[in-house]
Amino acid sequence: MDVMDYALSEWINLLLRWAHVFAAILWIGTTYFFTWLDGAFSRRDDVWLVHSGGFYIVKKEKLVAGVAGKLHWFRWEAAWTWITGVLLLIFVYDHGGLLVDAGSNVRPAIAAVVGFAVLAGGWMVYDAIWESPLRTREPIAVMCCFVLLVATAWGLTHVMSGRAAYIHVGGMIGTIMTANVWMRILPGQRKMIAAVEAGRAPDLSLAARAKLRSKHNTFMVVPVLAIMLSNHFPVATYGHTYNWLILGGLTLAGWGAAAFLRRA
Repeated sequence: MDVMDYALSEWINLLLRWAHVFAAILWIGTTYFFTWLDGAFSRRDDVWLVHSGGFYIVKKEKLVAGVAGKLHWFRWEAAWTWITGVLLLIFVYDHGGLLVDAGSNVRPAIAAVVGFAVLAGGWMVYDAIWESPLRTREPIAVMCCFVLLVATAWGLTHVMSGRAAYIHVGGMIGTIMTANVWMRILPGQRKMIAAVEAGRAPDLSLAARAKLRSKHNTFMVVPVLAIMLSNHFPVATYGHTYNWLILGGLTLAGWGAAAFLRRA
């Protein structure tokens, strides 16, 4: 690769990373803000806020007819985070030659197929668990998801490089989070609005599901951030002999941090 090609590659990498991180800040910042608001409303009817020299009062309202055109939908932050993340994954790992270790017996094309199968399959398995009767036994459902995540990490380390395995697990979690927004939260909210506009009582189970999936996202994002930062610590994380086990530990630590933040 000559100097010109290398410079272009770096600019593409930089722009994709900037767009990915910036979109993620907007998405997760909003998610945690509304999580905090929801907790505040459990203690009082309105919340006074101060920011940038302005004072605001926020109230939680029930859904009524005629508000559909006034609603602001927080959706594109999630979409752009996922789109830029997938583009970055393709550019750095599939195109950049970091998908498999030198001398690996696994062809990069096979590893790429496995990687994208994990992105799609992770969502389908996760969604099946939380749409099944198992969702009423939350600790068991969470344990199933954790065991499957660690097993996925272990399997990926036998197909691709440790670094690529880590980032594909992160991509799988990010795909689940995005699908939660676009396939479970937003459609449920639209159905509730349509019901109210038609003069019918909304299905409150849709609101409960949306709230649960949003809660999941606040937990999942913390280990995703740890995975992103692991690129800077190869000896302690993806380069370690037990990298898949360390990833499991990072996940549990992330969930613990999220539980603390949700109560703060």
